Amino acid sequence: MAKTAGFCFGVKRAVEQVYEQIGKAEQPVYTYGPIIHNREVVKDLEKKGVRVLETEEELAALTEGIVIIRSHGAGRQVYEILQNRGITIVDATCPFVKKIHQIVQKQEAAGRRVIIIGDPKHPEVQGICGWSGGQAMVIRDARELEELALRPDEPLCVVAQTTFNYNKFQDLVEKFEKKGYDILVLNTICSATQERQVEASRIASEVDVMIVIGDKKSSNSQKLYEICQKKCKNTYFIQTVGDFNPECVNSVRNVGITAGASTPKQIIEEVHANARIKRV
Repeated sequence: MAKTAGFCFGVKRAVEQVYEQIGKAEQPVYTYGPIIHNREVVKDLEKKGVRVLETEEELAALTEGIVIIRSHGAGRQVYEILQNRGITIVDATCPFVKKIHQIVQKQEAAGRRVIIIGDPKHPEVQGICGWSGGQAMVIRDARELEELALRPDEPLCVVAQTTFNYNKFQDLVEKFEKKGYDILVLNTICSATQERQVEASRIASEVDVMIVIGDKKSSNSQKLYEICQKKCKNTYFIQTVGDFNPECVNSVRNVGITAGASTPKQIIEEVHANARIKRV
C-alpha cells in the first residue's frame, strides 16, 4: 500500500470547506464545477443539498447563495460575475494552484509570455489561463511545442499543471532550452504529486499486480496509471471496490495499491481489504 495514497492537502482542505458550509449555511450551497474529481464524494454532497454549477451562465443567474470555488480553481471572470451578483464566495482553490495564478499575473506584467504545460481541457489549466491577459499558451507534448508561434527573442515563463508528469515536464523544458529562448522555468508540479508518482513507480516495479484507485476524470490518477503500467503490465485502474475484479489477484505473490489525490480513505481501505481476502 502506497503511503501517499489518497487525499492530498489541497483536496482534503476543499472537501472539508464544503462540509463546513453545509453545517452552518443558511443559504443554498453551490460548487462551481465538482469540488474534486471523485464521483462518490460529489454524490454524497449532492445528497446533502449541494448543487454543482457548470457554466458562467448559471453563476450569472444566481440571486442568492454561497458558491464554493473548487480545488482546481477558476479564472478571474468567475470571481467578477459572483461579486457583481453579490454572491458569497468561499475559495477552496488549492494553495499550490493559487500560486500559479499569481505567477501568471506577475510574469505577464514583467513582459514574459506564459507557457503552461498541461491539459488544455482540464479545469485547473482553464482556470490558470483565466488569470492571464489572453496571451498564455498551453502545450501537452513535443509536437505542440514545435507548433508554437513564438518570436525567437520572446521571453518566456514556463509553468506546469500541478498534476503533470514530472519526467515529461523536464523533457519539454529541455526542448525549450535547446531552442535558445530567454526562459524562466518554474516547476509548479505539486510536491505531493511528485512523491506519489515516484512511490507508485517503485511499488509497481516490485509487484505482480498493481491497482490504481481513482476517478476516471482525475488527471493525477490517470498519470499514476500510466506510470504504473510502464513498470507492471498487470496494472488495473478502478474507481471503487465495485470495479475490483478478484480474479486479477489470484495466484500472485505481491499486489501493489496506490490511489489518486481525490480518492477517499474509505474506498482505498475497502479495495485493500477485498484484495487481501481474495488472495487468502
